[in-house]
Amino acid sequence: MSQHGIAYLSPRQTVFINGRFLGQRVTGIQRYAREVLAELDSLLAHGEGDGLSCRLLAPKGVDLPELRAIPAEQFGYFRGHLWEQFDLPWRVGRGFLFSFGATGPVLKRRQSITVHDTSVRRIPESFGWRFRLWHEVLLRSITRRSPLTITVSRFSAEEIAQCFGVAEDRLRIATEGWQHLSRIEADDAVLDHYGLGTDPYALAVSSPTPNKNFATIAEAIRLLGDAAPPCVAAGMADPGVFRSAAAHPEAIKRVGYVSDAALKALYRKAGCFIFPSFYEGFGIPPLEAMACGCPVLASTAPAVREVCGEAALYFDPKRPDQLAGQIRAVFADAGLRQRLSMAGLARAKRYSWKESARLNLAFMQEALCKT
Repeated sequence: MSQHGIAYLSPRQTVFINGRFLGQRVTGIQRYAREVLAELDSLLAHGEGDGLSCRLLAPKGVDLPELRAIPAEQFGYFRGHLWEQFDLPWRVGRGFLFSFGATGPVLKRRQSITVHDTSVRRIPESFGWRFRLWHEVLLRSITRRSPLTITVSRFSAEEIAQCFGVAEDRLRIATEGWQHLSRIEADDAVLDHYGLGTDPYALAVSSPTPNKNFATIAEAIRLLGDAAPPCVAAGMADPGVFRSAAAHPEAIKRVGYVSDAALKALYRKAGCFIFPSFYEGFGIPPLEAMACGCPVLASTAPAVREVCGEAALYFDPKRPDQLAGQIRAVFADAGLRQRLSMAGLARAKRYSWKESARLNLAFMQEALCKT
């Protein structure tokens, strides 16, 4: 038996890893995939896995990560979705396929996918009808036949069971991490470039997706008026969400997409980090902020509360007045900021990419034993 209670696999067996994510822009799911793959490679290189081997399969033309124990193979005529639906199942054949994201070949039987959330079901207005239809067909087809479906939080497991009818005994929960930030040096040049060297500011990572709810931050800034601290918005957002703060344009500084090194510097110098999402499956940004010692103000979305625990202040994402009150309190009370910072650092220690990789390795072993 392995340390996870999974029967020893003999003879040596191979799990094929779906590398479609290597050709995608890095957002939360791609971050998860890249970090778990790297830590999985490290575990296998150090002899964990009870004889399990993995092989990374990727489309031609993508940059492959440097791996020691997981060989990589590039092949196929297509890229993206077509590669995943045609080239990938042809190469895997009757082998077992494992995906760190929620997509895979719709007709493939022996596979497990990772469903990070059910946002397509819960907030359908954020997606086109064609995408919603395909997503529904794909997930129902794969999860119905898969030995195990992986997710990243207890909340998401409950959502997947409700939305797609996956039995509890076929759901497994991994986790996420923040250690990608620990491997890089903070790029403080971003602070000088945007004039952020002295005054404390509130930080938010924005997105054009309505679910991310940046409009609540803009409205909270408007409510605070002249008492509002500067707010730094990294990432992209619909320009319309800033209109409510038009009377105080200097209060919101938009810096656009920034590197991880620059984001680390922004986290470390911020007076607080604001995460106002209506819906999440996990929530990496508040975890990153806590790991950098930045006080977190977060929405009451269930998965966010699951991740942050008692280490954050919470507000109803539909109540910008609540957020305004918390911003005022945090910037007025250095002791509160210090307590939130210390609590966040302690909370972040519960999460790691290595633990996620170890869990995923156990899930691979278990799924192989079931097929």
